[in-house]
Amino acid sequence: MMEAMVSLESLATSASCVDGVRADDVQPGDWVIVRTRNSTYSLLANDDGTFDATGGWFSREEQSGARLRIAGCTWGGSALLTRMIAAPGMFLEFANNVRTTRIREVRVLRPYASTSIH
Repeated sequence: MMEAMVSLESLATSASCVDGVRADDVQPGDWVIVRTRNSTYSLLANDDGTFDATGGWFSREEQSGARLRIAGCTWGGSALLTRMIAAPGMFLEFANNVRTTRIREVRVLRPYASTSIH
C-alpha cells in the first residue's frame, strides 16, 4: 500500500485552518488541558513561554511539574507547527522530544481575579 505524499504547501494552507490552541492564545497562569487517546496532560503556562507539565508521560516517568517548552504539533509526520500548542487530531510534541498520542480534546482554563472584596 502506497501512502499519499502531502506537499509542504498543502500543509501550510491546512495549518491556518486548524482549530486548536495557539501560543498567542495562552496567557501566564492559564491551564491547558490536553486529553489524548491514552492520557491527560495539564500544562500550566509560565510567563517565559514554558509550561509546567503534569500527567501522561510526565506522571509515569516521575517528571510531574517539569518546566519545558512545547515544540509544536504534528499530523504524525515531521512537519511541525511550532506556534500550535495543541489541536484535536494532531500530536503534541514537547521540547524534550516526548510526543503524545493523538489529541482528542483541548481546553484552556483561565483563572480570573475576583473584582469583589470579601
